[in-house]
Amino acid sequence: MDFSILVQNLLSPPILFFFLGMLATLVRSDLEIPKELSRLFALYLLWAIGFKGGVALRSAGVSLDTMMPLVIAMALSAVVPLYVVPLLRLARFGVADACATAGAYGSVSVVTFITAQKFLENQGIEFGGHLVAALALMEAPAIVTGVMLFRGLSEGSSPRELFSTRRGELKHLLHEAVVSGPVFLLLGSIAIGALTGQAGWQKLEPFGKDLFDGVLVLFLLDSGLTASKQLRSISGSKRLAVLLSVLIPLLNAGVGLACVAALGMSRADGFLFLVLATSASYIAVPAAMKLAIPQANEGLYLPMALGLTFPFNITLGIPLYYMMAGWVS
Repeated sequence: MDFSILVQNLLSPPILFFFLGMLATLVRSDLEIPKELSRLFALYLLWAIGFKGGVALRSAGVSLDTMMPLVIAMALSAVVPLYVVPLLRLARFGVADACATAGAYGSVSVVTFITAQKFLENQGIEFGGHLVAALALMEAPAIVTGVMLFRGLSEGSSPRELFSTRRGELKHLLHEAVVSGPVFLLLGSIAIGALTGQAGWQKLEPFGKDLFDGVLVLFLLDSGLTASKQLRSISGSKRLAVLLSVLIPLLNAGVGLACVAALGMSRADGFLFLVLATSASYIAVPAAMKLAIPQANEGLYLPMALGLTFPFNITLGIPLYYMMAGWVS
């Protein structure tokens, strides 16, 4: 690994403010970001990345090079739970916990992706905007696979029964995953960016570009506060989860790297694909799993995704995945 890139990433303002948030919780500071503001920051980031990605998607045009990564990304999201669940079961996770956790690791973290894009921008590296669409499309497949695995493992359903029954429930899950607020805004922003193109971006550039860094810093400060609080849930028999929170992203990175090589992606786009493959959802998946697998322990899979995998990815993971993308690009 290029340690200068690692140091540069660790010393960037968003990452430092993330650690400041974690430190504030550890020293029992009363620092707090109002929930309404935190939600507003998240909505702004989703809008900005979606709109800018839609503009870039229009510039790139519809082609095999732009569409194939989206198809492979969705397939990867659906497949990840199939091998993560057995791994978690070997680690003595219950069926419900294993399936819900696998769903989180098959899905994606928007903020990790945004941080990775900022990493490239800070180094003046150009990248395509079409993978923003993959970011939105990878939420639902992992959720659906995780829930189907739970139904099959807990009830002994045959494969045919597993995929042919509960169509109403499947429709409900897809609705929850795709039409939920964050994903709906992201998809809508991509669509509007693609429709309006560069002309639309020029009108909104001061709002979408100049404010972005400051909002990202405040959002990661709040994420640091939340992540540090979540870590308190990892103790006792759950300590193996700490190791798995790093091993699963690295395993997904290996699978993602094979996809990047097969697709012949550029280093920058391959890097972003690896970030999508290795991140874990701590927003959409917990909301869906509360309804679909209420037996799962949210105090396990949420701290793993937000309190452990997220900090690992935005600090050490990002430089590592950039180096890995260079191996096949």
